[in-house]
Amino acid sequence: MKPFPAVSVVVATRHRPELLRRAVSSILGQDYPGVVECVVVFDQSEPELGWGELEGQRRLRCTSNRRSPGLAGARNTGVMLTEGELVAFCDDDDAWLPTKLSEQVARLSEDPEAAVAGCGILIESEGRTHPRVPPTDRIVLGQLLRSRVMELHPSTLLVRRRALLNGIGLVDEAIPGSYAEDYEWLLRAARTGPILAVRKPLVRVRWHPHSYFSEQWQTIIAACRYLLDKHPELRSEPRGLARVYGKLALAHAASGQGRAARRWGRRSLALDPWNRHAWVAWLVSLRLVRVETVRRVASRAGRGL
Repeated sequence: MKPFPAVSVVVATRHRPELLRRAVSSILGQDYPGVVECVVVFDQSEPELGWGELEGQRRLRCTSNRRSPGLAGARNTGVMLTEGELVAFCDDDDAWLPTKLSEQVARLSEDPEAAVAGCGILIESEGRTHPRVPPTDRIVLGQLLRSRVMELHPSTLLVRRRALLNGIGLVDEAIPGSYAEDYEWLLRAARTGPILAVRKPLVRVRWHPHSYFSEQWQTIIAACRYLLDKHPELRSEPRGLARVYGKLALAHAASGQGRAARRWGRRSLALDPWNRHAWVAWLVSLRLVRVETVRRVASRAGRGL
C-alpha cells in the first residue's frame, strides 16, 4: 500500500442539510496528506450541496441514489463511483475528528493482510458525550457473533476497495429497511479476517431522540429474522442469539404483540438470563413501562435499544 493511498468517503443523506455540511466539513478537513474524495449520495431527494472551491488533495462529488431506495442502496451507489484505494463511510449526522483517517491508514499499513479498520466513537446524546472504545485492537468473528460491538459504527469503517468489491461484498440491499445492514456487513467482513481497531474515539456519533427505525417495529422484526436466516452461525453462539431474540421480543412488545413478545423473551432469557432487551420486553408487554421511557433513559446513558 502506498504511504498515503487515496481515500474515497461515501456519505448517504436524506433531508439533513445542516448536519450534512458538518459531516462533509469534517471529512474534507482531515489532516491526512493524501487524496480524500467525498462522494455524497442523495437518497430520494435532489442533489444539492453548494460548496466553495476545494484546495489541495480534496475532491467532492454529489449524485442521486441509483440503486434501491434507502441507506443500503445509497451507500452502494457511492461505492461504485469511488476511485480511491481505500473506501470509508460516514453517516450524514456524524463527524470525524481531524486525525481519524491518518490514524486508521497507519493502522492498516501495519497489517497488509487486514482489509478493514474501525475506531472508537464519541456518542452525543441528550446534551451529554459518552466515549466508547473497541474492546480489543483486533475484532474477530466470534466477538461479533456474541456482541454487536457497537463501537464499530459504520461511520468508523475504512476498507480496502479491492476487498470490498471482490471479497466482502457491497452492503446488502435485501435486508428489510436497511436495518442492521452495518452489522450484517461486519459479519461478512470478519469472515475474511480480523477487523483492526484504533482504540481511540475518533468519530462523533450524533444520536437523535427518534431515528428512522424508532417506530418501525415490524421492519425490525423482519430484519432480525432475515439476519438469522442469512447468518446461521449466529445460532452457534448463545449470547449472540439471545441478543437477537431479545430484540425480537422488544419489537413485538413495542408493537403491541404482548404474547409474541413474552415468547421471544423466554427464548432469549433461556440462553442469557441477563439479556436486557428481553427483560424490557416483558415490562413493556405487561404495560408496566412505556418503550418511549426506556428509550429516553437508554439514550441519556449513551445506550441504544
